[in-house]
Amino acid sequence: MTAYIPDSAIVIAGMSVEAPGGIDTPEDFYAALAAGADLIGPMPRDRDWDVDQVLALDAIPGWGAVPDAGGFLDGAAEFDPQFFGLSPREAAAMDPQQRVAMRVAWRAVENAGINPASLAGDEVGVFFGASLMEYGPRAASVNEYSGHRIAGTALGAVSGRISHALGLVGPSIVVDTACASSLTAIHQAAAAVRAGECDWAIAGGVCVMASPAAFVEFSRSNALAKDGRCRSYSAGATGTVWGEGAGAVVVETAATARAAGHRIYGVIAGSRVNHNGGGGPIVVPSAQAQRRVVDGALKASGIDAAAVDVIEGHGTATLGDPMELDALAETYGDARGPENPATVGSVKSNAGHAQAAAGVLGLIKVLQCGRNGTLVPSLYADDPTDKIDWGTAGLRLATQTEPWPARDGRRIAAVSSFGVSGTNAHLIVDMPEATRV
Repeated sequence: MTAYIPDSAIVIAGMSVEAPGGIDTPEDFYAALAAGADLIGPMPRDRDWDVDQVLALDAIPGWGAVPDAGGFLDGAAEFDPQFFGLSPREAAAMDPQQRVAMRVAWRAVENAGINPASLAGDEVGVFFGASLMEYGPRAASVNEYSGHRIAGTALGAVSGRISHALGLVGPSIVVDTACASSLTAIHQAAAAVRAGECDWAIAGGVCVMASPAAFVEFSRSNALAKDGRCRSYSAGATGTVWGEGAGAVVVETAATARAAGHRIYGVIAGSRVNHNGGGGPIVVPSAQAQRRVVDGALKASGIDAAAVDVIEGHGTATLGDPMELDALAETYGDARGPENPATVGSVKSNAGHAQAAAGVLGLIKVLQCGRNGTLVPSLYADDPTDKIDWGTAGLRLATQTEPWPARDGRRIAAVSSFGVSGTNAHLIVDMPEATRV
């Protein structure tokens, strides 16, 4: 069966990814997830971190243990400055997030079948999610990299470097909504293309930890997993595990994709971003706000909640998981019922919490699963949390690699990201099995 995509639909026509475990292609990413790979490894010893001090934080009264574990990028320090027209000194002064973002943006454009070197002067937008990661000495210090530190540490330069390297003249924006950053960036990119602000856009997110600050903060909050594994939605969850990653997608209208002969991985059928509002502490999630953002994305998509088979959740293995599951049960679960539950999982169980890049990694996981017609397991799902009643919730955890059959020629999934700043993002992606021009 074929599925028609209207010319005005916003589609994903290219993608790229870098993930822990040396993964640098969407195909390798999918293969690792399908195999149920554990991509967590020890903390890097080549970043000038005082690892011994970090691992001893639990000696301070009231602080939690920090496991020697995380989802780290093998190639975070690798970069060819001459390829992007940069001097080695300028490249060294650049936040590694800028370098990795440039790589994945270039590859996403190539994946779409576009020559990145042919784009100078084009009205192409760049929307990237990123957060500050404390790279290098303070810009006010005098050192051999002075003169390059302003651009090298500016958060806006994550997208600016991509636009500059490719010669793009469309909007170039960095989004920081903490852990919701990359999905928020994709939401904004889709809106910009829809509004005609740019012909098409590169969107995604990046996270490379230049300091162990996230481990220190969560040690003080006693929110790190004791065993160094992110057990999303599991009864055995004891906290989260920090990770890194980067991903980019090419966003354009279906008409643009067809005219250029680009493949269509999926349609961004609807997306929404909201905030928890006031009340409790800013870091505490809100099930009510999550229900609102899901309802808003579904309304924007025009898709019935019962048609959504797969939900790539946030799943940080912290106190937010039961709230998230409650929100999903009251939206997707209620629509589908216990006899036909939606499947829930999280890539964080494999690779840790990639923070600003978390949402785009989840999206690429979903796109690859749709492309292969296969559901992949969420690790530790054989021990589901008892904080919800799975028998009535209309949800089930993804426990194994299994077929994902198309329904009426389509596979429909949802992706969630929730930020510690109180921002929530949700995206509905519709993946036609085949398209009719």
